[in-house]
Amino acid sequence: MERKRNRRGFTLVELLVVIAIIGILVGLLLPAVQAAREAARRMSCSNNFKQVGIALHNYHAAFKQLVANGTGPQWNSQYQLSANVGIIPFLEQQGLWDMMSNPLMPEAGETPSGGRTMPNGAWPPFGPYPWVDLNEYDPFQIEMPTLRCPSDPGQSPLGTGMTNYAFCHGDAVLRVGYPPSNQYHDPGVYRGLFMRERPRKFRDVLDGLSNTIAMGEIYTNLGDRHIGGSVVHRDYFPNDDSMGSDTSVCTDVIDPERPQFVAQGVQLWDSGGTSRGGRWWNYHLMITGMNTVLPPNSPTCAMQWGTAWQSGIFSAGSHHQGGAHCLFADGSVHFITDSVEAGNRQANSISKNFSNVGQESPYGLWGSLGSISSRETISEALNQ
Repeated sequence: MERKRNRRGFTLVELLVVIAIIGILVGLLLPAVQAAREAARRMSCSNNFKQVGIALHNYHAAFKQLVANGTGPQWNSQYQLSANVGIIPFLEQQGLWDMMSNPLMPEAGETPSGGRTMPNGAWPPFGPYPWVDLNEYDPFQIEMPTLRCPSDPGQSPLGTGMTNYAFCHGDAVLRVGYPPSNQYHDPGVYRGLFMRERPRKFRDVLDGLSNTIAMGEIYTNLGDRHIGGSVVHRDYFPNDDSMGSDTSVCTDVIDPERPQFVAQGVQLWDSGGTSRGGRWWNYHLMITGMNTVLPPNSPTCAMQWGTAWQSGIFSAGSHHQGGAHCLFADGSVHFITDSVEAGNRQANSISKNFSNVGQESPYGLWGSLGSISSRETISEALNQ
């Protein structure tokens, strides 16, 4: 006669213990998985930046100069196209270049704005003013993956193409974005690798390509008042040059209880494309520009003093922990920390207003990396 075996199953207590152990292991592993994913995104972000650097060098090799950040046909763009437009073909986007550099017929139901059209009703080469027809002019709606950092989840509420990489205009605050044709421009503040209307050449970089920042990483706006993606509205600040002699005018907008965010009551300029990185083709410094005044992950403050949007503090920043990537003029990419030495926040910015044109950067190591020929001594810059 066959003997029956008693099979003992798991008790409820044993099952609960196993489930608890599994839960603990998942809890321990999840941060490691998330950290590994962010490390991969950060590496991809750095690689994208390197591709932009290669595009800049290839452009320079082809034309013996860099493209200006503030370029384009005078009659329809008013020199307000970003340097991104010039390097489109060197980012393997020939189709986009062909679309943008030739007249483009509107689709059914579309009417080009501002009277900037060809006799046949088409948009002219390089399109309308950079701030109009955002939902109609097709190139404005195309996003180039190379210009986006995978760590940044921002999306344009207008459906326009965005960017996470901004062109460095130096270490000045006042008139830093003025065109040289402006009667009030200050030649002494054009200390960065990029400026409006006038292309630079690598031979202009007397401080050395490996010691000069060409571009810095920036946030895009997530609509949450984070200091990285937000732009403090020009109307919030006095109509004078006070920010040029005290950068705390800008840092005072930070919420003391939530230091990663702009305080409630501070007016922001965050209407879609006018925020950081909101339009990759638009030169304005608050959108695709940066200066080396406040350290990475500081606020961005556009001043109302002088010509709108052309003075202020335009900070680098990123979703990476503790700093942001910077592309140097030699094509290398380095991570610069928030703690980089940035001089005296109450120092006078380089300006004819303060009679200090030609002096070394008042913003320490960080400011020195933004100037191309101020002869500062730069040491241990990339070990910060």
